[in-house]
Amino acid sequence: MTDWLLPLAAGFGAGILSAWGVGGGTLLLLVMTLLLDVPQQQAAAVNLLYFLPTAAMGVVSHARNGLLEKDALRSAIPWGAAAAIAGALVAAAVDTDLLRRPFGIYLLLAAGITLRQLWRDRKG
Repeated sequence: MTDWLLPLAAGFGAGILSAWGVGGGTLLLLVMTLLLDVPQQQAAAVNLLYFLPTAAMGVVSHARNGLLEKDALRSAIPWGAAAAIAGALVAAAVDTDLLRRPFGIYLLLAAGITLRQLWRDRKG
């Protein structure tokens, strides 16, 4: 009966974090891989499917408010797309177990840097 509760709470939390611009997909990845035993590649695919409409709505919202820097987009989109394709190809070719530890370390470092920045902003 409660098998749906954790995925629902994770989706709800990820949605709220995404609306705040914090990166709800990271929460989604952690819950899926650590708590729901979803394989890493499948969790990444679900995360991508979750991210695309969320990012699209963010672009629409920023465009309506005149917050898009079109010159930056013109230079960032081709490089970002190329890097995403290259990363996807590498990730598909590498054993999932080899990706888990570096990805976990990356998430911990990113969280630490974010928390440190928040701490500095509140202090100063």
